[in-house]
Amino acid sequence: MSARRWPIVTLALILVNVVIFAATHRAVDEQDSRLWEVREHILILAATHPSLLVAPDAKAFVTGVQSQFSDEWAEMQNPNSEAIDDWHARIRQISDPVALQAEMDSLGAQYSQLTASSITERYAFVPANPKPITYLTSTFLHADWWHVLGNMWFLWLAGFVLEDAWGRPLYLLVYLAAGAMACQFDAWASPGSIVHSVGASGAVAGLMGAFLVGFPKMRIRMMWLFDLGLFPYCRFWMRAYWLLPLWVLIEINSGMGPRDGIGHWAHVGGFLFGALAAVALRYSGLEHKVHRAIEQKVSWTPDAEIVQANDLVESGKLDEAAVALNQYLERNVDSFAAWNLLRAVYWRASNIPAYREATAKLCELHLRARESEAAWQDYEDFLNAGGENLPPSIWLELCRVPEHRQEYERAVSEYEKLAVAHSSEREAILAKISAARLCLKRLNRPQDALRLYEGASASTVPHLDVGRDIQIGIQQAKDALSKSAPVSAGAASTG
Repeated sequence: MSARRWPIVTLALILVNVVIFAATHRAVDEQDSRLWEVREHILILAATHPSLLVAPDAKAFVTGVQSQFSDEWAEMQNPNSEAIDDWHARIRQISDPVALQAEMDSLGAQYSQLTASSITERYAFVPANPKPITYLTSTFLHADWWHVLGNMWFLWLAGFVLEDAWGRPLYLLVYLAAGAMACQFDAWASPGSIVHSVGASGAVAGLMGAFLVGFPKMRIRMMWLFDLGLFPYCRFWMRAYWLLPLWVLIEINSGMGPRDGIGHWAHVGGFLFGALAAVALRYSGLEHKVHRAIEQKVSWTPDAEIVQANDLVESGKLDEAAVALNQYLERNVDSFAAWNLLRAVYWRASNIPAYREATAKLCELHLRARESEAAWQDYEDFLNAGGENLPPSIWLELCRVPEHRQEYERAVSEYEKLAVAHSSEREAILAKISAARLCLKRLNRPQDALRLYEGASASTVPHLDVGRDIQIGIQQAKDALSKSAPVSAGAASTG
């Protein structure tokens, strides 16, 4: 698929997500590790000594674990369970209620301090305690590199197409709204959950839902990876109307199963929101209005003077058209449209010298725009019209076109023509060096290479900056000739 404009918003979202993760993941890992250790200790104390008072901040967490993870809670209550660390082993030796309460108070203070400074606690979404800011911020947090890169890959696949279809502001709004709706759907599915939710997958799922509505027949290239076997993977195509609904059904089925640490219901909620948003944008007419506005921005329309000149050409008034175009080019010297039309005017008027001049100018413009193939076609037209010499800087750059095509004979020929036509210019030195290099390295013509290098060395044009390159080339050409000489002599005596 392709887009009419650069997907600036999609690229910016990818960059922001990657930068945020790269800047925070070490701090998040350290904070979460320390906070989880304190949480485990609080849970163990609360489970084994239910009479202890728990700080209000930690109480909600303990209650959530007790109700949502009953098996784990029962294991913590078991006095014969294996100690998880040295602290656990030490605390089992304490029976004094005052000392145990002091330990709980200390843990509660640590818990409050760590949660206040924790990036995850402040910006991740928690269904049991949804803070308004986390509907946005949780979308830009990720668990690890695989998490962020996987999400960004799918963001790119669906995002750049939708950004082109909807326009940048509307696309960004739907993306952020899908992320927020994914969080809310997760909260509806698990209203008391204390598990933190992070990642752009809900927002990306929204884009996938919108993609299904907008491009249901699009074929998507798939690769299925196998862990073992003779064939480690297989590749196949699937239409969007098969693939994406199947993915949603898998997410629903996974969401109804045991917890696995993935926000399946957030994915479902984001997907449904994105699909409904796409339907609403289409049937409200907003999508069509945005599409028309983008087309007006990206579509090229000629200036009035060029339209007028074209009308003059169509009416056969070639001289008037040429005057109008030359006046326009005085103000817009780099206009491709004006030069193209002027060249056509000169051709129809059989003004071949002027046609060649306009063609040479177009060749220069195409080279400056890095459109080398178009420039080479201009050069062929220039030659066919009897043209011989171009300005040396333009000609030198043109010579590189056949070289890049690996048409080395033609490239050498052009380099040598340039060197002869502009022998007093610096470009002649560079052309001889380039031609010699091709003769030596590509065409196995060391004699011609030596001739060209020596010609460059003998030039009266100042060339100190490339003098060392020339001398190295001369030596390499002589070495190549000396290696081939015995072979040639042997062949002669045998004959």
